[in-house]
Amino acid sequence: MQSVSRYDRHIRVRIHLQIPMVYRHQPVISDLISVSGLAMNITAAMLGSNTDDCGYFDLELRGTPQQISHGLAHLKSLDLKVIGKPNSDGDEWHY
Repeated sequence: MQSVSRYDRHIRVRIHLQIPMVYRHQPVISDLISVSGLAMNITAAMLGSNTDDCGYFDLELRGTPQQISHGLAHLKSLDLKVIGKPNSDGDEWHY
């Protein structure tokens, strides 16, 4: 029987990701998936085409702890504001 380490186990993380105008026409979400290998569900979004305000995505990220860390580091490298969501559904881990 093969054991599963805590690093192989998939976890869920909910985040709120703000998208500034400079990234409005860039594939930020697609790049996040490509770079990290995460599975993702977009639970809410707002990106107005005729506004000067930031847009946002509410995302549920699923993957190993290493994939989650890598994905969050990628977003940080773009200088995007990431806000963690509370652990309201009893996830194993949250940001």
